[in-house]
Amino acid sequence: MSRIAGVEKVLIANRGEIAIRVAGTLSRLGIASAAVVHADDADGPAARAVDEPCPIEGETPVAAYLDAAQIIRIAREIGADAIHPGYGFLAENAAFAEAVEAAGIRFIGPGPEVIRLMGDKIASRRFVAEQGFPLTPSASEEDDPSDFADRAATIGFPLLVKASAGGGGKGMQIVRRRPDLAPAIETARSEAVRYFADGRLYAERYVEQPRHIEVQILADAHGNVIHLGERDCSIQRRFQKLVEETPAPKLEPSVRDQICEQAVAIARAADYRNAGTVEFVLAPDGAFYFLEMNTRLQVEHPVTEMVTGLDLVEAQIRIAAGEPLRVQQSQISFEGASIECRLCAEDPGEDFRPAVGELLVVRPPEGPGVRFDGGIAEGQRVTTAFDPMLAKLIVHGRDRDEAIARARGALRDTVILGCVTNTAFLERVLAHPAFVAGEVETGFLPSHAAALAEPPLSPEERRATLAAAALSDRDFRERTEAIPALHSAMGDWQN
Repeated sequence: MSRIAGVEKVLIANRGEIAIRVAGTLSRLGIASAAVVHADDADGPAARAVDEPCPIEGETPVAAYLDAAQIIRIAREIGADAIHPGYGFLAENAAFAEAVEAAGIRFIGPGPEVIRLMGDKIASRRFVAEQGFPLTPSASEEDDPSDFADRAATIGFPLLVKASAGGGGKGMQIVRRRPDLAPAIETARSEAVRYFADGRLYAERYVEQPRHIEVQILADAHGNVIHLGERDCSIQRRFQKLVEETPAPKLEPSVRDQICEQAVAIARAADYRNAGTVEFVLAPDGAFYFLEMNTRLQVEHPVTEMVTGLDLVEAQIRIAAGEPLRVQQSQISFEGASIECRLCAEDPGEDFRPAVGELLVVRPPEGPGVRFDGGIAEGQRVTTAFDPMLAKLIVHGRDRDEAIARARGALRDTVILGCVTNTAFLERVLAHPAFVAGEVETGFLPSHAAALAEPPLSPEERRATLAAAALSDRDFRERTEAIPALHSAMGDWQN
């Protein structure tokens, strides 16, 4: 029996690890779970994690998960009370949230009007500026597309060209010279249309050597707004996060308080409801600027859960059901430190090129303070149809040093064979002296590229690797272990 009034069955409009993550909370709360499942995911762990997998079709796998009408039709057919969008896909699509509500189904997230305001990068920046919060200088293509490039150039270089509907680093380009601006605009627009079906762009002054600091907030329909602390998400490649942690290292307490207070003030001004994240750029001089607001659950939400002990998915569901927050700001305590590493199917030695292959062996790490949120299983085929993230490794420690040690140990214990991953690379990142010292910024990976490169194998390691590869090849074993034809022809004859 459901422990939340009015929510008996939830349809998860997503896949992979986040579908499994949401299903786990639903099961604990006694709520029936269902999930849309494309044929490519039919044998995956997410389909097995829910009570009711629901087939969904599309010209491509991604198109299927973006088919709002089909998802809502399935929700009505199975009698779902609510839809949880996870992250990505339709999670920040105001039209989808509106259609869900129009169908008489709860949308587990903010209302469509707030998604339009804060989920849209251009609209949110205008709103925040009107409220008097600090922003980097910017120019919007919506004001006049014909002179967008000229207006952007007047801001000064370097510039960051971004998609209004963007997220996950898609549709973003750094521009350092005027001749590179037009090509960057076209590249950003192409990515924006491909990933978000929305080609609107804006440009803002790019802060050199910035840190990416974000604040998790919760807000209900009863006027309560609280924050759950900040996260540092500065370790990125191609504007996509790889390592996230809380608390942010080397952050002055006064700056931490100001950032968190401003995040709450922005959410309150927007009349925000449900879970959300307010993101900031922190300059080396300590100044910080509003970047954007993610009107959904973040990929990195587990680190906040680890230090607060709260279940953010449960909080989302309770808020969507109309319940007031169960905790006040003064009741939130932060225990220890947490780090999350995104395990991706990509080759760091080849500029993080996406990798494909069949997963032959999957052995998640175990141990005190170790959590593995994965959506993969042995025998599963990894393709380029979806984002390359396979799983998330999250650890908790009494302090940052212990969290780093546990994360490095867990990364070494993680076994994923059959597809190239960034697991070993992440361990090198966490072992780097600058990371250990908390000296992080968004250019960390390119700045330390040489030190983070995979070290060459020693002669002994090379021989052992070749031997293991040969012995794992069935044809090679059959050839080397086969009885020679002459001896075989002798039968049982003995001299």
